[in-house]
Amino acid sequence: MNKEIKHEETVTKVLDALESIRPFLKKDGGDIELIDVQGQTVLVKLHGNCNGCPMSFSTMKLGVETTVKQFAPEILEVLAVE
Repeated sequence: MNKEIKHEETVTKVLDALESIRPFLKKDGGDIELIDVQGQTVLVKLHGNCNGCPMSFSTMKLGVETTVKQFAPEILEVLAVE
């Protein structure tokens, strides 16, 4: 399979994963934005109340990363960028 097509499919799966958790983040006054997918790493930016929240690390690892890996098993980690 073409590497470009594979990357596009991964990005689509990651976006679907983020959409599935967005309502939970918005409920707490936050949001999430996909910055980039680099190989097996996803870069996201937290917005609103999620940005700098003391719980944001566990939100990222337990919520976001777990969900992204369910949608796109090829992803190994999700990192928050500023």
